Amino acid sequence: MRIGSGVARQNNLAEGEMAGSKQTTLANRAEISGRGVHSDQPVTIVFHPASAHHGIQFLRKGLAGGRERLIYARHDAVTASELCTIIGDTQSGSVSTIEHLMAALYASGIDNLLIEIDGPEVPIMDGSSAPFIAVFDRVGLVRQDAARRFVKILKPVRVEHSEKYSELLPFARGFRMTVEIDFKTALIGRQKKSLDLTPGSFRDELQHARTFGFLKDVDMLRQAGFALGASLDNTVAIDGDAIMNPEGLRYRDEFIRHKMLDAVGDLSLAGYPIIGHFRSFCGGHRMNVSVLHSLFADRTAFEIVEERVSGAAMTDARPRAAALAFAPEAN
Repeated sequence: MRIGSGVARQNNLAEGEMAGSKQTTLANRAEISGRGVHSDQPVTIVFHPASAHHGIQFLRKGLAGGRERLIYARHDAVTASELCTIIGDTQSGSVSTIEHLMAALYASGIDNLLIEIDGPEVPIMDGSSAPFIAVFDRVGLVRQDAARRFVKILKPVRVEHSEKYSELLPFARGFRMTVEIDFKTALIGRQKKSLDLTPGSFRDELQHARTFGFLKDVDMLRQAGFALGASLDNTVAIDGDAIMNPEGLRYRDEFIRHKMLDAVGDLSLAGYPIIGHFRSFCGGHRMNVSVLHSLFADRTAFEIVEERVSGAAMTDARPRAAALAFAPEAN
């Protein structure tokens, strides 16, 4: 297999430079290793530059008989989305817990990449997108000789389950997210956050928000084969109305920020950056993916465009120093 053919290496992006309306890929290969939060299996990922229009693809290695499988990171490749987002299938090869990495690709403005992975699950790292973004920043990007494409929402699309919902609405000025959650524990309660999403605002507002879980659910999850690799190093652990992590929260509203981070990763499975407004109430991976299925099932609900949007453009992608503030001072 040839990796990265057609990469326009003469157009390296300097630190702080914007990618503009051109597609990008990594300037060089990069590698990251860790363990899966559910499988607790060690895994190494090698990121390879890829040519224009390649998109994001996973090359799943380490399968029985030395087999490999190429899996496109798209909504129609999702086979499970209960506790995490999984593409592919267990029989022919799958990759699970892709959402934090996919969100990091969005935050880095990466359009084309081959992700070689030797295990069944993307490493959890610290439970956020920040470690992946740090890897991409160290390597840098190159601009390619192809226009970046967007999926533009033309009319409302909505999925519902009881009082829960996720929807995509037309919005001319880029990509806006409004996410609301409601948990019984007073520690979280009802939280709502709206943000005009750009790679820069993701870095500033969301990249460090960690996954979270409840101690009361740990035994049940582990008996079902989940959360085997969860620890205080990669998960915000909640016991009643108390945080068990000695360092506490990174933001006062870290829970809603992480739900938004997850949604960014799931919605990136559209295959293109979105021009529209995403809204959800008590949604999750399943509803995030379901709204993409509903969107692409209706050809009149969207169009693929190449023009750069005005206002909060989707392409302010180059690395910036994220202004992370730690609770209790964080806003």
